[in-house]
Amino acid sequence: MRAVVQRVRSASVSVSGDAVAEMATGLVALVGVGVADADRQAEEMARRLVHLRIFADDQGRMNRSLLEVGGTLCVVSNFTLYGDARHGRRPYFGDAAAADRAGPVIDRLVRSAQELGVPVVTGRFQAMMEVSLVNDGPVTLLLDTDRVF
Repeated sequence: MRAVVQRVRSASVSVSGDAVAEMATGLVALVGVGVADADRQAEEMARRLVHLRIFADDQGRMNRSLLEVGGTLCVVSNFTLYGDARHGRRPYFGDAAAADRAGPVIDRLVRSAQELGVPVVTGRFQAMMEVSLVNDGPVTLLLDTDRVF
């Protein structure tokens, strides 16, 4: 499972012009599910997102987690994170999980983050979404449960 994580001051997700999610301070996570990913990877990713210490403490150092600042997590499914563009001009998506497998894994990630005590908003699975955000910092990180990066 892979994620591009951005610390934000605010964010929203729209589908066909209709807002499906809005939030203030927190993290936006674009999340890709790989062919071998299951509940274990979803639970690990949720723990990493919720406990990632990238919010400022009283000294201005990145030392606080989403839990500590009372922020919201926005999870947006994004299969293109498994796109391999190393060869040719057209990305290969064979390492991305099929939708019928990826959907339940994304759902498990959301439930796990909620169980850890964080409010979660989401995009709409398999929809063409418009994600708007105000990146705070900017702070952007890559996470991978296989520890590729």
